[in-house]
Amino acid sequence: MDYAKFGSLQVSRFILGSNPFSGFSHQSPEMDRVMMSYYRTEKIKETLHQAESLGVNTLIARTDNHVLRFLLEFHDEGGGLQWFAQTCPEVGPQPMCVERAIKGGAVACHVHGGWMDWLLSQGRLEESIPVVEQIRETGMLAGVAGHRIEVIRWAVENLPVDYLMCSYYNPIPRDKNPLHVSGLEEVYEDSHRDTITSLIQQIPKPVIHYKIMAAGRNEPQEAFGFAAGKMRDTDAVCVGVYTAEKPGMIAEDVRLLEQGLAGA
Repeated sequence: MDYAKFGSLQVSRFILGSNPFSGFSHQSPEMDRVMMSYYRTEKIKETLHQAESLGVNTLIARTDNHVLRFLLEFHDEGGGLQWFAQTCPEVGPQPMCVERAIKGGAVACHVHGGWMDWLLSQGRLEESIPVVEQIRETGMLAGVAGHRIEVIRWAVENLPVDYLMCSYYNPIPRDKNPLHVSGLEEVYEDSHRDTITSLIQQIPKPVIHYKIMAAGRNEPQEAFGFAAGKMRDTDAVCVGVYTAEKPGMIAEDVRLLEQGLAGA
């Protein structure tokens, strides 16, 4: 496993995402329920241990009670993955999410991408500034996520972040609601992927590339090969997995990333 430096932290270049653990399939409400049924706490912990055995050392997960519970059990049972926390607006105000992250042992925290997109549409991006400052004051690394390219550009110019999470796609509009609404039509355009990866080359901070698989719509070898070709030495990818039909998915994903990086 290759690793990158995020501040003082060593971060595996493959980061395990957690959307499937919480039933965010980005495919359909029916698939959301299937994922939630499959990913009981024991299965989640088993998946975390499997990732760690492959050299993965970082998990990105929300600051909700579900995540706090399974991470508590995982770490109590000897698990060592470090937690990059993501704020989640439906749980409470952003400052509350930051407090939950630090109490749960997170080493980094980033502002929810949907909330950043929504702030952009409302002309209120400056409201993210005190949240980022709060994260930095706790000693955690601070970041922001975004699906819209304008959010990333603004963050680079205006926020003292340690890293950014850049989505390859902007599948649903967040103009009226910062939350993910299951069942809406999601659009994945390669033109957006091309534009954001070009912008990433100019960002002077580590970047976590996410939604590289377009929520399972992209062919894995192409997706990892493309991402590897756009990643700098400072960057990582975040990928969620649904292992019900492919128990070896994490190992395959890690292998594809490593092959892509070696070829790049």
